[in-house]
Amino acid sequence: MDFSSALRHLSEAQKPGRGVSLYTRFVNRPVGRLLAAAAHRAGLTPNQVTAASAAVTSTALVAIACCRPVPALGPWVALALVLGFALDSADGQLARLHRTASPTGEWTDHVVDCGKLLGVHAAVLISFYRFFGLPHPALLLAPLVFQFSAVLLFFGGILTEQLRRRQAGPDPGPRPLSAVRGMALLPLDYGLLCLTFAFLGHRQVFFTLYATLLAAHAALLPAFLVKWYRELAGGPPAVRSRALAWGRSA
Repeated sequence: MDFSSALRHLSEAQKPGRGVSLYTRFVNRPVGRLLAAAAHRAGLTPNQVTAASAAVTSTALVAIACCRPVPALGPWVALALVLGFALDSADGQLARLHRTASPTGEWTDHVVDCGKLLGVHAAVLISFYRFFGLPHPALLLAPLVFQFSAVLLFFGGILTEQLRRRQAGPDPGPRPLSAVRGMALLPLDYGLLCLTFAFLGHRQVFFTLYATLLAAHAALLPAFLVKWYRELAGGPPAVRSRALAWGRSA
């Protein structure tokens, strides 16, 4: 299969766009599709693409934590993070193209995703402490609060999706896309966070952007947790009992 044929097949096997932000729908997935087609032509496996995503992202995180944030550094860090995120989309698309999607592949993908969320905010914390000269030590709590909110949203979303898959009943089929919803989800998109690192060398600007995304995560976290819980609690009896049992055990 040549590059154009692979790209066409990938487009046909694309995930639905509902429930994702405009960045993921119009930037990350299309770029990931190009990378998946290139990986297919290069003979790479989905796990190798996942490893490449982890390697590129890790390089950026080391740079954030260890290098003084000068203006020239920010765009390179942002580019590496954006590329790592696009490769994260490419591995799943490549698996669907090869029809090799598996529980172990999905597990690896989610573990790497969680590691990125933990790592990016840990790197920001180190950079804040070493280079930013924040006016008050309490501001060092910002990356910790951001990390807590982002990881909890990630875990809650993944768990809700897994429990929904067990629901009985027919598939309602595709639902209409909402540009308003896609725009509203932008502050929670990891890709938008990646782009803010272009301003890493402009410390006041970066801190302001980072704090704005943190505020959005902290504000939307309770709303999403309540939404997911109510959806599962109102589902079929089997799903409802599992959701309530998980809630009690947690």
